[in-house]
Amino acid sequence: MPRFPYDQFAKDYLKELLQLLGEVETSRKVPAQIREIDVYFVPSLQSTSDTIELGLLGKFAAKPALIEPFRNAATIAEIRSCMNKLFDIFAEVKRQSKGDKNRIAESDLPRLWIFSPTASESILDGFRTNLYEENWGIGVHFLGDYLRTGIVAIHQLPCIEETLWLRILGKGRVQQ
Repeated sequence: MPRFPYDQFAKDYLKELLQLLGEVETSRKVPAQIREIDVYFVPSLQSTSDTIELGLLGKFAAKPALIEPFRNAATIAEIRSCMNKLFDIFAEVKRQSKGDKNRIAESDLPRLWIFSPTASESILDGFRTNLYEENWGIGVHFLGDYLRTGIVAIHQLPCIEETLWLRILGKGRVQQ
């Protein structure tokens, strides 16, 4: 039995949902240190209608992504650790593109999505997050553009069909 059942559940759950849309790796090794990205996702080149069925999760999966789901509220240190993994991936992508003599566009770099059951105003303010409600709705908080990081405060997501696949990763009443 895994040491952290929620972690294994979240990885298996997200892998099952996202494999319809592209390639999914769980427990991917990060070269700088032995650290793992919970879910590393690269969408398929072919277009599929399954994105709509996954709602907001499908919208996150439209582009390459690192997904880090947390059972308890993500702490400052945990968010920073996730961002370190993202920066390690940026460095890896840059090395690969340099070797291939290809330039990679900023928009082609993966985005980090941190799924937290709750997120305090203090955490969100400390990371200077912004909401883009017209495009993403309530509960999806973005760090600066070049940080390519979003914190999804699951408890803030509206109780609608589009957010169902994410709210299952929440706690208590949100999950119910």
